[in-house]
Formats: sequence, structure tokens, C-alpha cells
Amino acid sequence: MISTRRTLLGGAAALTLAPATRLRAQARTKITIGVLTDLSGTYRDNTGPTSLAATQLAVEEMRSHLDCDVEVISADHQNKPDVAASIARQWFDGGVDVAADVPTSSVALAVSQVAKEKDKLMLNASATVASLTDDQCSPNSIVWSFDTYENAHSTGGSLVAQGFKSWYFITANYAFGQSLEELTADVVRKGGGEIKGVSRYPFPDTTDFSSYLAQAQASGATVVGFANAGLDTENCIKQAAEFGLNKTMKIAPLLMFLQNPHALGTQICGGLLTTETFYWDMNDRTRGFTKRLLAKTKENNYPNQAHASSYGSTIHYLKAVAALGGAAAKASGRAAVAKMKALPTDDDAFGPGRVRADGRGEFPAYLFQVKTPQESKSEWDLYKLVSTTPAADVLHPLNPKCNFPVG
Repeated sequence: MISTRRTLLGGAAALTLAPATRLRAQARTKITIGVLTDLSGTYRDNTGPTSLAATQLAVEEMRSHLDCDVEVISADHQNKPDVAASIARQWFDGGVDVAADVPTSSVALAVSQVAKEKDKLMLNASATVASLTDDQCSPNSIVWSFDTYENAHSTGGSLVAQGFKSWYFITANYAFGQSLEELTADVVRKGGGEIKGVSRYPFPDTTDFSSYLAQAQASGATVVGFANAGLDTENCIKQAAEFGLNKTMKIAPLLMFLQNPHALGTQICGGLLTTETFYWDMNDRTRGFTKRLLAKTKENNYPNQAHASSYGSTIHYLKAVAALGGAAAKASGRAAVAKMKALPTDDDAFGPGRVRADGRGEFPAYLFQVKTPQESKSEWDLYKLVSTTPAADVLHPLNPKCNFPVG
């Protein structure tokens, strides 16, 4: 009788414990990262599927260090702020924790506000407007490795130092283009130069830049600065060459990615200057990262600074998740951002660095010159390093209102 009672008690205990064990297994925290990117428009190759793959690679490499599960989803924001904000709001309300990549500055500014409102996180890898960490900063946002202030001072400042002081701007008429134009114009004026004129064109609906190039040519300026990116930059460079402007004016693409000279060829782009914070062939670590990323993609698209930023920022976010614990990181995007600022950064794309109190990553800026056909030895062998500028010299001054807690 005693043994029977023990058997019954043991069976009851097993029945009691089994659901609890299942509940504990079911209660494992899940972090969801939503890659909100351009999958069909002007910035697709510069961000898009390769940024998604870079995020997925970072998750794979960090998974064993986490006490939680991580899921990656994606959506195409179509370069429309209202579409992006609507997707972000639905995501965050449905349990998504992070909006990542987020190219197009007007889109990023809108998503940043939704993330702040919902106490989620915007992990920005590719929007460039400096106001994201300045007058429109947020304790819930990270801007990883480049912005318009950096490009104005690196590319624009280098040309001014070389004596190119008379400028005409062709500008994408939205937050990013306006910021890049205005900040570069300020560099030109402070360097003793002058602005001969500006043409601001509708974005993203412009493909024919001939009238704007004609105005630049007629202005008497010695430099035409392209305050745009993606396919717009490609079209401007190509059409400038067709007009012969590259023989009479200095062509200055103020934000050019590796994909642009690859698409146009070194015959057209050879000699152009550009600033990036990452190049695939910089060292063994960048080459190793590139090899792993290419193995994940179906496209022959070598990574640029935006793709690398998707990888580096996700790696660092997941290090903060590991430090906080998945449940605490999920509970507050603001707390996860604060932890990211407290931890030093280090990854194969950027090496060591840190995140400033305003959410801006601190990494050097590299001024590259596009190789000529004679210099380039292979398809993606496109850049040679001209100079390296420390992060402190290309980051905008810290806005006191953006001096958010670091924890």
C-alpha cells in the first residue's frame, strides 16, 4: 500500500512538473529584427537584399551567445515615409523589437519617431541625414557609421583643400540631399569658396538630369557637386560624361557607394573621390566578412559601408542583448540602446570603436579614389585609399540635448 501511494505521488508530481517544463520552454524570449529597406527602388543595390543578408549573418554569428531566440523579417518601404511609418507601427505593435537598415533619410526620420513613441529601437545602417543624431535625435536610435556631416567634411573638404572652391550643386530635394548640400556649402564657404548655384530636383521621380547639368555648366563653377545617392548618382555621373562636363568641371559625387563605379565602370569613374567607412579589401577581417556575406547571397554584390553597417550594428545590438538578457532587452529599446553605448564595439567590418551618447557610431572616414582601368585588377577592385580621417574630425559636435544616458 505504501509503495502504491509513492507511485501515485510520483505520478502526480510528474503530471504537475510536465506542464511547468513545457511552459518554461515556451516562455523563451524571442527578439524580432525587421529589416525595413529598399527592395525595389533607387537604393536597392546599395542596401536592400544585401543588407538583409548582412543582418542575417550577424544573427547567425551571435546566436550561440544569446539566452533568447532571434528572428529576422523584412519589408520594402518604397522610399516613402508614410509607408515606412505604417509598417514600423504595425511591426512594433505586433512584437517586433527593431527596425533595421532603414535607408532614405525622410523614411528614417519618420521611423525614428515611431520607435521612440513605442520604446522600440531603430538600428540605422544607411540613412545619412545628420539630424538623426542632432536636432532630431532620439534615445531609441543608433546611426552606425556615416552621415552627411562626415561626407561634407571628408569629400567636400578634401576638394576645397585642393583648390576647388567654386561650386554648383545638383540636389535630391528631400532631407538627405538638402542636408548634404547645405553642409558641403558651409565647408566650401568656410574654405574661402563660393556657391554659384543650386538645382533641386524631385525625388525619387527624376532620371533625366540634362537640364540641371546644363545649368551647372553655364554657372561658371569649377565643381558640380551631386548631393544625392544610388541610381541618381549613377545617372548624374553618366550624363555628365555624355555632356562632356567631366572635361570642363570637377565631378564631385558627395555620397557614392561601391556599386556606382562598379555599374558605370572605371573608364567613366576613374579618378573620382568618395568617402566610405568600410571597404571590402581593407584588411583580413574585412575580406573575411565579405567572403562570408557573399556566400549567403545569390547576387554578385560586394558589400559597401551600408551593408557593412547592417552587419556591424546588428552584431553590437546582439552583444547588448547578451549583456542585458533577452527579456530585459525586449522590454525596452531605450535600455538596449543605452547598453550599446556602454559597450565598446568590435566587428570584422569596422574593427574597434564605440557609440557616442547621441547614438552615432564613431569610426574613421576613408577617402578613396576610384581606380582607373589600368589600376583595377579585378571586377570589384575599385578603390585605392587616399587618406584616413579620425572619427573625431568628421563627427558633428555633440548636441547637448542628445547627451542621452549610457548604461
